[in-house]
Amino acid sequence: MVTRCILILLDGLGDRTHPELNNKTPLMAAHTPNLDQLASLGANGLMQVMEPGRAQPSENAHFALFGYSPAEFPGRGLLEAMGAGITVNPGEVALLAHFVSLQEKDGLLLLGDHPQANPEEISQLVKAINGHGAGDIKLRFHPSSGLYGILLMSGLVSPEITDTNPLRKGEPLMESMAWQTSTGVAKESAQAINGYLAWCYHTLAHHEINLTRRRQGKAPINGLVSQRPGQLRSVEPFSERWGLKGLSISSGLMYWGLAEFLGLEVTKVRDSGNPGVDLAQRLQLALTSDYDFIHVHTKAPDEAAHTKNPLNKMAAIESLDQGLGRVMNDLLDEETMVVITADHSTPSAGPQVHSGEPVPITVVGPGIRRDLVQRFDEIHCAGGALGTARGEDFMYLVLNWLDRAKLQGLRDCSHDRPYWPGQRQPLRLDRLNGGKR
Repeated sequence: MVTRCILILLDGLGDRTHPELNNKTPLMAAHTPNLDQLASLGANGLMQVMEPGRAQPSENAHFALFGYSPAEFPGRGLLEAMGAGITVNPGEVALLAHFVSLQEKDGLLLLGDHPQANPEEISQLVKAINGHGAGDIKLRFHPSSGLYGILLMSGLVSPEITDTNPLRKGEPLMESMAWQTSTGVAKESAQAINGYLAWCYHTLAHHEINLTRRRQGKAPINGLVSQRPGQLRSVEPFSERWGLKGLSISSGLMYWGLAEFLGLEVTKVRDSGNPGVDLAQRLQLALTSDYDFIHVHTKAPDEAAHTKNPLNKMAAIESLDQGLGRVMNDLLDEETMVVITADHSTPSAGPQVHSGEPVPITVVGPGIRRDLVQRFDEIHCAGGALGTARGEDFMYLVLNWLDRAKLQGLRDCSHDRPYWPGQRQPLRLDRLNGGKR
């Protein structure tokens, strides 16, 4: 009897074709005997997490896969703050922020998005811009990892403001603006961000750290950029919505924060630099855990794609396949249903950060239909029995594969749920007729 689902999420796995790979994607070009074996043992298809062509970040894609709507999404800034253990009070706004190199020229140009700095330099720069006030709005930078951190904005504030990070070198920092549909609170919040970033630049430009860096011929670290604001909101816990006890085995602040926000347990792991070893260890943890739904995540394909070298991504995929092979026999048991897919496509060439192509999906387990697909990649999986699945349908599919899908029309608890059995209330004779029989 199938009792659990292990979701192996290979972040950013999908890609485009590249000439240096004989016009194949990195997944198509990679040697993946273990992924191919799983594809041959189950049902295959494509996963279109959001609308076709829409380039999704990992946080939005995961949110959809876990069965939540865009209207419920709290913003990545909030999720990373929670993952970093930073307290965000109701009403406060958390933004992603990090130090950059800027040049003053018709505004502020982004010279370097990831300048090199040692821990002592970072510590001194954080102290210099740690707190700032703009009327009733207060801003404070909380470091989380290296040059990265969370900018926490308190007072009467709104997350409905635009980013300031242009994402490309040589481009000017953008002015934060209120959304067109927002209120005056958002306008004041945007003005506070703009004032804070200008203050940071003037404060850091003449800081002793940067004077020393200039003498050493290094680029200054003289500003901050912000993006993806978020705000705390209430959301139905994963266990109540889907009737499953969930666990996330993942590395990275956002994934830890997402698990906490949705009420999943989390096992925090670190990346070693060997994706295959990391994946094998995470799957071993999953196999020994007592949960109904286990999210096993690796960022390796996405990070390799961001180097903009398809060969790097192919190598990462081959390493993951080798790691999968180490636990293959243990995965294929009578109690486990395995799903392998990705959250989005990440092109390993060109200017796109992520892209909107669908990603492959394979499902293996007792009772799962077996189709004729023999290879796990973006093209072969497209001809499989699953067709194209949508992100919003994924958790319903999981319930069905686990034999937990409720027959429509049945109602066993006051709140209509998609799973069976629900949180039912037994009929008690001692509660009827004053306890008389």
